Order: sequence, then structure tokens, then C-alpha cells
Amino acid sequence: MGEASKQEKESRVAGFVKGLKTEYRKIVWPKQDDVVKQTIAVLVTTVALALVIALLDLVFKAGLDRIFSLL
Repeated sequence: MGEASKQEKESRVAGFVKGLKTEYRKIVWPKQDDVVKQTIAVLVTTVALALVIALLDLVFKAGLDRIFSLL
């Protein structure tokens, strides 16, 4: 491996790290109250969907049990 290719590789790595730092500075981090509100929204939605799925499961199970009991 030549000296020129080693310097070129180091230059590319340095450029990548510099670009990474530049992009990292552009990140807008959410405030704590926003994270709390969004977490609560996700939890409430998850529980609501779980209840709907459980209810549908019970309805379908009851319906299928009734159909199979007639056979």
C-alpha cells in the first residue's frame, strides 16, 4: 500500500467524521415534556388497541363456538 493511498484514506475518514459532526449539530432534541406526552399517547393507544383486539377475539371465539356446536 502506497503512502498516497494511505493519506487519501485518512482524508476520507476525516471528511466523514467532519460531516458526521456537522449533521449531529443539526439534530433538534425534543423537550422532556414532549417526550412524556408522546409516551403517554403511545401507551394509551396501545392499551386501547389491545382491548379492541381482545374484544374482537372474544366475539369471534363465541361465534365460532356457536357455529361448531350446531354441527
